[in-house]
Amino acid sequence: MDMIDPFGRSISYLRVSVTDRCDFRCTYCMAEDMTFLPKKDLLSLEELDRLCTVFIEKGVKKLRLTGGEPLVRKNVMHLIRQLSRHIESGALEELTLTTNGSQLSRFAGELADCGVRRINVSLDTLDPDKFHAITRWGHLSKVMEGIDAAQAAGLHIKLNAVALKGFNDTEIPDMLRWANGRGMDLTVIETMPMGEIDADRTDQYMPLSLLRANLERQLTLTDIPFKTGGPARYVDVAETGGRLGFITPMTHNFCESCNRVRLTCTGTLYMCLGQEDAADLRAPLRASEGNELLSNAIDEAIGRKPKGHDFIIDRRTNRPSVSRHMSVTGG
Repeated sequence: MDMIDPFGRSISYLRVSVTDRCDFRCTYCMAEDMTFLPKKDLLSLEELDRLCTVFIEKGVKKLRLTGGEPLVRKNVMHLIRQLSRHIESGALEELTLTTNGSQLSRFAGELADCGVRRINVSLDTLDPDKFHAITRWGHLSKVMEGIDAAQAAGLHIKLNAVALKGFNDTEIPDMLRWANGRGMDLTVIETMPMGEIDADRTDQYMPLSLLRANLERQLTLTDIPFKTGGPARYVDVAETGGRLGFITPMTHNFCESCNRVRLTCTGTLYMCLGQEDAADLRAPLRASEGNELLSNAIDEAIGRKPKGHDFIIDRRTNRPSVSRHMSVTGG
């Protein structure tokens, strides 16, 4: 059974934010003094498992756990182990997560044991001082240990870097050479206008068309049809023998092929990252032991999935396109 939205898109990819909390405070994502959700509002791990399972029964083939930082959620490995049964049964094609890497040295082996084959690690710079500055609380050495542990456990890693003008734009070629040299793909992402932060996004914003033009002064990039199920468009890099991905929600949105919905840790379903419209799945989940109410609520929500988002970053619209922080829906 497939979930088809009003525009004929098959919804096969669910991203689940298991916590809004994080052990970093990246400047483009969060304010320094974030107010987090009260713990009582959060779905339990059992409820998250039940919700994910209903989505899998309804045709979701790829499940990505996000946050905040998913690995800071207490006992999150219990949830991942539970969900791994859907990999074993063949109902789910991929169980994966996006992480800042801070906890990977603890959990990499267990993740691999649970059938996780690849993960995304968010990393915006290889300079320890700049890393500490942009994450406010993070230490690059800890993330590097995590990457080592993940590769030792056999996990494939894709690095995600947010392109920030004047911060890491000139560093991207070196990051690409380093990542590809270790057998990792790198994806660069345009910063998105989500949530009030302490920085000015107009100052940070770097269109990837400009970044690509700069990269092509020193590297040979060839477009390829490679896909991993998300929105990245990939190029082959002749000099490194690896791949570079571009995620361009601002300069070239990819809404026409959007196959994903996002569930927050409170049971709110966002049909689009860049719209405020949402559906409460916590109430139907808790109202009945059966899943019929929940299933109907999901169908109703998918029926409202919009055609796309309308993100803008410019001097005239100096406010976020959506008020919630990226850390609520997990990107």
